[in-house]
Amino acid sequence: MTLRDDQQPDAGLRGGSQDPRPADPAKAATRWAWVPTRSLGPRHRDRIAAHLLGLDEQDRYLRFGYAATDAQIAKYVDLLDFDHDEVFGIFNRRLELIALAHLAFGSSPGENARGAMAEFGVSVVRKARGRGFGARLFEHAVLHARNRGVQTLFIHALSENTAMLKIARNAGATVERDGPESEAWLRLPPDTFASHMEQLMGDQAAEFDYQLKLHASNMSRILDTISEVKANLSKASHIAGE
Repeated sequence: MTLRDDQQPDAGLRGGSQDPRPADPAKAATRWAWVPTRSLGPRHRDRIAAHLLGLDEQDRYLRFGYAATDAQIAKYVDLLDFDHDEVFGIFNRRLELIALAHLAFGSSPGENARGAMAEFGVSVVRKARGRGFGARLFEHAVLHARNRGVQTLFIHALSENTAMLKIARNAGATVERDGPESEAWLRLPPDTFASHMEQLMGDQAAEFDYQLKLHASNMSRILDTISEVKANLSKASHIAGE
């Protein structure tokens, strides 16, 4: 779906912003490591907004299909429906949201012909590219979509967004190109007991990882505050001694 400047940036996901260049060997080695992917909710709106606002003009163009302004991104974030859709993120050690995916349910064309559908969109900050985060978020979205009874995963991307289309092709999706735009359709297998257990265990592990990072971040701030207080006391003591 094409989002014009006068339209609300609803669930039009437009593929995503990825780095088409091959990863170096050091980064490629991380592709097969477990990546904690956390489900996001309304309380994460500020982090989601910070992530999207940090994208440059070209990345916004790939993500939304046009160079979204700050105001349009803010509106998109405000309109996110966490009850209906699913939003996932990957955080670094400083709790910066470095990769973000939006899985929108029942918003794509061809719903009746292809059964229940969901649309996928993703963005990864430049400093975190080449590590396979986009592909990991896609795999995560496939699992969650399967477990919600979705039969087809849909991606609407610009044809120049070769990295996103490559992720779709590698997953077995059918890609149809129509000039500057492309659509990818991936037929999903039905959910199983194993797929639900995989999602449950992955979500719990990601939540545990997030809490560890949050605790470490809080401790770091406390230690920084203590160091600052000590420095100020030492400075005050020195001045008083003069």
